[in-house]
Amino acid sequence: MKNSMLLNIRFWEYEFFSPHWMWLLLLVPVVLFFRYYKLERSEGVVKFSQPLSQLKNIAFTPIKWVILGIYACLGIGLSLLIFAMALPVFPFSDDNDKQYDNGIDIMISMDVSLSMLATDFLPNRLEAAKEVAKEFVDGRSSDRIGFVVFEGEAYTACPPTRNYDYLKQTIDEIQSGKMEPGTAIGTGLGTAVARLRNDTVTSKVIILLTDGDSNRGELSPLSAAELAKNKGITVYTIGVGKKGIVKMPINTPFGQIYRETQVNIDEGLLEKIATSTGGAYFRATDKNSLRTIYDTIDKMETRKMVNNTIKREPPYRPDYFLIYGLILIFVGFVAEQLLLKKNA
Repeated sequence: MKNSMLLNIRFWEYEFFSPHWMWLLLLVPVVLFFRYYKLERSEGVVKFSQPLSQLKNIAFTPIKWVILGIYACLGIGLSLLIFAMALPVFPFSDDNDKQYDNGIDIMISMDVSLSMLATDFLPNRLEAAKEVAKEFVDGRSSDRIGFVVFEGEAYTACPPTRNYDYLKQTIDEIQSGKMEPGTAIGTGLGTAVARLRNDTVTSKVIILLTDGDSNRGELSPLSAAELAKNKGITVYTIGVGKKGIVKMPINTPFGQIYRETQVNIDEGLLEKIATSTGGAYFRATDKNSLRTIYDTIDKMETRKMVNNTIKREPPYRPDYFLIYGLILIFVGFVAEQLLLKKNA
């Protein structure tokens, strides 16, 4: 319900969504008059054995107060039913504009290729990234968080969930070298995009973490970024690894050995992915800087949720008017039948 649709008609602390029904209030005294007139014209008598016609010239005795009370109940009851038809909204307060935060949908898409076993992070990039990712999960409360891993291909290790214990267990079990070798950034991003629902009303975020160039996959990274943008998903990209030469594992016929290798991260590509979706690119050169990046993303998303306040009007509350209106009508009708008894 939009604020512009809520007409500014107030009754105590209520506003009404359909105030046109209030024209019926003009009929309330008419209905009461004809009901009283009909009763007076009948052969009815007050239970106290005084004809209604004789009460006109009597001062306000307890009997007349009873009659007045009966028709006051009926009149007020009918009025309350009309207020209920006008769809009252309560309370009318600035609190109606507060944020109703249902959390954020987050997908962490992590590169787990062989190069993530480089030892410039301790014990290596992959283990450090997993540890910091779990810390990030611990810092959330109402978010659905999922986990995608990619090398030369990608798969969803954990769909978006609030079962953080299961998610962290899944992150713990992730290992490198279980898929086709390479770095398919577009596939990793596209898989994460596909896991975020279209119908969610919450903020949608992907944290893409990689340490290399995109050299595999049928979906290009920029095409995947365009898909994310079209779904309203913000992508934060993180380049992992120190600049310069680091020790990386190399598979040889004689097993895996570590060799000093020049780090090559396509920072321009990662920055384009992030900026095209309203996100940001970060470079992590050690575990502490990676932890700081996750903290920054956490604060940026929290601030965004506060600034982009979800305004929701409170629900219609016709129930109080309806209940009290029916009670008063019932009391008035029963009192009328008991106290203003009709002769046969």
